[in-house]
Amino acid sequence: MNRNRWILAGFCGLMVFSALISGMLRRGPAPPAITEPEEHDTRFAPRQRPISGSNPARQFSDAIADAVEKVMPSVVVIRTEKVRAREQRVPLDPFGFSYGVRVVPEQLEGEGSGVIIDERGYIVTSWHVIDEARQIEVVLNDGTKLPATPVGRDTASDLAVLKIKTEAMSYPAVEFGDSDIVRVGDVSIAIGSPFSLQSSVTVGHVSQKGRRVQILPYEDFIQTDAAINEGNSGGPLIDVDGRLIGINAAIQTEAQKRGVGIAFAVPSNLAMVIAKSLIETGRHEWPWVGAFFYTVEAPFRESIFDGASVVVSQVWDGTAAERAGFQPGDLVLEVDGVKVKTKYDVDRIIFNHAVGDEVRFLVRRGKDRPSAVVLRLEEYPALTP
Repeated sequence: MNRNRWILAGFCGLMVFSALISGMLRRGPAPPAITEPEEHDTRFAPRQRPISGSNPARQFSDAIADAVEKVMPSVVVIRTEKVRAREQRVPLDPFGFSYGVRVVPEQLEGEGSGVIIDERGYIVTSWHVIDEARQIEVVLNDGTKLPATPVGRDTASDLAVLKIKTEAMSYPAVEFGDSDIVRVGDVSIAIGSPFSLQSSVTVGHVSQKGRRVQILPYEDFIQTDAAINEGNSGGPLIDVDGRLIGINAAIQTEAQKRGVGIAFAVPSNLAMVIAKSLIETGRHEWPWVGAFFYTVEAPFRESIFDGASVVVSQVWDGTAAERAGFQPGDLVLEVDGVKVKTKYDVDRIIFNHAVGDEVRFLVRRGKDRPSAVVLRLEEYPALTP
């Protein structure tokens, strides 16, 4: 009996010991201690490596930015107020069976661009920007608004000069470039206020020189693919040195609709001669020598004219050309030391002078030796506005 009790007690003890061992094995490792989350640095530090070595693209970009920074203080916005007569249809009876027309005034606002060419406050712009304006205001690059008054205009080139009325300060004037030495392919920069977006800059190239598109009485445009839009008229076209090479004048409308960048600027050499005349006299006298010229067709240059390209076509009585002995058929080889290939080359050189200046012609008659003739320029009646 006692033996059975000890067996039962031993068996119970073995079961308890097995249960304890099994529980300990199922418990597994102790859970990790709970710690507070670390505080991360939320500041954003973008990386920018220092520029090293020579980068031609960077140099070109800097040259453009430097040129714009140099010229920008000289560029102005020109705002105008115009009153134009407009026809209005009005009923003549209370039942609306008959109508008449009356003229009513209509107030219009316009905007264009200009560039200061003299420290005294003279500004050159396009004549169509201020045509018929009864009030003109210019806005300087720093936002200063000043009244301005017209000094003079030249309809043949569509150029005009304004004068800022306030004389209490000196204004930053643009530096002039030489448009005659500008080459096709040179970088060109247009600055102005297209669509009222003041101080807008576009960059392109000189596409061609001596363009004539039959919109003005006299044209010798610089063509550029720098984007020029409504509001750019009268603003400067500059080179990469920040010098004025043209006054933005017109765009090719049909090409613009097709998304092609074709724009035209009056060369700075011509613009400055005209501006100087307008400032000094209020009008511009176009010069001439009293003769017309024509360009010889290429097939006849060698066979008939010994390689000459420009021939005197007509000489007017009582002019400098007539007094110098010019005759129709005379060959023009050079003007002011520049070889001429077309009659437009002769016109360009003459028109870049003022009335009263002397111009040197190198001419040849028939088989004679070339001779130099100096002519004093007179006023050209056909282009006098």
